[in-house]
Amino acid sequence: MKKAILLLSAAVLTFGAANAQTTLKTAKSKINSKAASVSQVAKSNVKTATTAAQDVDSKIKFATDEHDFGTIPEGPAVSYDFMFTNTSKQPIQLEHVQASCGCTTPNWSKDPILPGKTSKITATYNTKGRPGNFYKTITVRSTAGTKTLKIKGVVEKAPTSSVPSNKSSMLKH
Repeated sequence: MKKAILLLSAAVLTFGAANAQTTLKTAKSKINSKAASVSQVAKSNVKTATTAAQDVDSKIKFATDEHDFGTIPEGPAVSYDFMFTNTSKQPIQLEHVQASCGCTTPNWSKDPILPGKTSKITATYNTKGRPGNFYKTITVRSTAGTKTLKIKGVVEKAPTSSVPSNKSSMLKH
């Protein structure tokens, strides 16, 4: 009787182990299948984003999409005009132009840009109180699609004043 129970227990364990391996293989297969599916979706999204960027570039031709101010002094604001041409056959409306932070102010025409016509987006960066490297983006959303413009540079810290403060002045007011 003990041998029969022992044999039955061994058979159940062997069957359970074999079944667990089959289940594990099935689970791995499903995971690999899902991973392949997710990978295809990601590749598709990259292709879609690339196609969308190319589509915008085929309708709006920017002279440049990045400007380097180089080294500039702290204090005065600096501006750059991103010039572009409507190369499509339809008027293009700039719907929204948004800077990545409050230190950069974009300015653009609210009028539609007719086919073949040129316009500009002015990006102004406020250097006051912002010494060091900067890299800012301006996102342009239009009827042609979305485009990202970039500005960068280095703000050189303004020299400290050589004029003594009023506290150390010998003159009384």
